[in-house]
Amino acid sequence: MIRLSIQARQALAKLTLPVLFVLSFSLVLLGKVDSMLAERARISLGDVLAPVYGALSIPAAKIRGVINDVSDLWTLQAENERLRAENDQLRQWQSVALALETENERLKANLNWVPAPAPSFITARVVGDAGGVYARAALVSLGPNHFVRKGMIALDERGVVGRVIDVGSRSARILLITDINSRIPVLLERSRSHAIMVGTNGPRPHLLYWSDAVPQEGERVVTSGEGGALPPDLPLGTVRYTADHVPEVAPDALLDRLELVRIVDFDLTNQAPSAGAALPAGHHG
Repeated sequence: MIRLSIQARQALAKLTLPVLFVLSFSLVLLGKVDSMLAERARISLGDVLAPVYGALSIPAAKIRGVINDVSDLWTLQAENERLRAENDQLRQWQSVALALETENERLKANLNWVPAPAPSFITARVVGDAGGVYARAALVSLGPNHFVRKGMIALDERGVVGRVIDVGSRSARILLITDINSRIPVLLERSRSHAIMVGTNGPRPHLLYWSDAVPQEGERVVTSGEGGALPPDLPLGTVRYTADHVPEVAPDALLDRLELVRIVDFDLTNQAPSAGAALPAGHHG
């Protein structure tokens, strides 16, 4: 044990506070300087883990499929009855849709309408929860030499999933529409009223700041195109009210069981295509 004189101990006691202050200030500066380095490290980690997550997700998806198949056997009869009723409804709507399609084509011909080019897109597999600073995000695996960049829109077969926020060489992170950082200008289809759809970190975003008519239960919600971040008329969901009479949006996209998403390159510098072009049927680009 080292014995110090009283003078030495007093000198060390006086130096303790300044040394701690200098160390704290240095750590703060180091955190600010390394913020970009930490972001690059996080993206690189996503690139490394994406193939691993992808390999693990295949057997996990098969196991979930077997469990779901066994569970579905118990509800097969009720499901068949429901499907028969839906088929009857769909046959009625098919007749209406065919008539509207014929009328639409005739009007387009009269107006000499030129359709917008279909946007290019890439199909990506969701390999896990991206984590990081966002509560509701997804990590997708990409092939080499992809064209994905920040701001592109991710969709599944039903509607908007979210926007690309980080891009690596073989992976990308998508901020889901349910994340608390998500703010999307929307349009209520029936009333044509504008609003803002705000994520809550829960399963359903809320509607705020509607301009004219109050949102109606069951009303469809689409993107308005305001602000230029998203093209107009992309399907988002349906209005549902909580027990406290708060308007929410039940998302069309299957956010709780995402497997494949399409990352679409909308050319937002030009006029965006309609929702029909936003949901292409196969892989392109």
